[in-house]
Amino acid sequence: MPSDYKKPIKTIVSWSSGKDSTLTLIRLMADPNYDVIGLFTTYVDDEVPFQATPLAVVRAQAKLTNLPLIEIALPEVFPDNAVYQNTIIGGLKDSDLLFDAIAFGDLFCNGIMEYRRGFLEPAGWQCLFPLMGQDTATLAQEIIDIGIRTMLVTVDTTQLDGKFCGRWYDLTLLNELPPSCDLCGEDGEFHTLVMSAPCFNGELTVSLEHIERNERFHHQRYHLTT
Repeated sequence: MPSDYKKPIKTIVSWSSGKDSTLTLIRLMADPNYDVIGLFTTYVDDEVPFQATPLAVVRAQAKLTNLPLIEIALPEVFPDNAVYQNTIIGGLKDSDLLFDAIAFGDLFCNGIMEYRRGFLEPAGWQCLFPLMGQDTATLAQEIIDIGIRTMLVTVDTTQLDGKFCGRWYDLTLLNELPPSCDLCGEDGEFHTLVMSAPCFNGELTVSLEHIERNERFHHQRYHLTT
């Protein structure tokens, strides 16, 4: 064995149920420098915040990836900063997984990278950002081209017309989005749910219900059918 041989870095991926975390997982699974051994998600009242993805659906996605899922319950959507950080660190340390790095699907250099590193790296984990700073138009095309099939399940109507809620994320949609909207929704305009992807062993199947129209956010509601 060569003296400079390095073992792949054992990594978990922050999993939101949407396209960015899925692309992050696919990128790392294809990179021999990393060994993805699990996913982790946070939730409030049995739903992933913002995506409004039921925890049961996240578990179904994790099962399709054949990776274990670390589930961390938050007391509220926006807890006190210290509470949030301690909850995340505690939940990760209490898991049965031993890992060296945590990967995130963040795209924009808006301080989030420094924030995550600021409390996770002192706890002993490297933070990875495979998508950070990349052109979102290029990423949007990659998401479609590699076969990540995903739907807009949350729309912030202060930034995007609620009519886009429940639409498939495809070239037709991208061509219809207004110029003010980031093509990956990275300013919070929308959030997605991935139904199938190259990293899935099978497909998530859901039955669409109604669109829940709150004052600001619209959510496509659905339930698992398998």
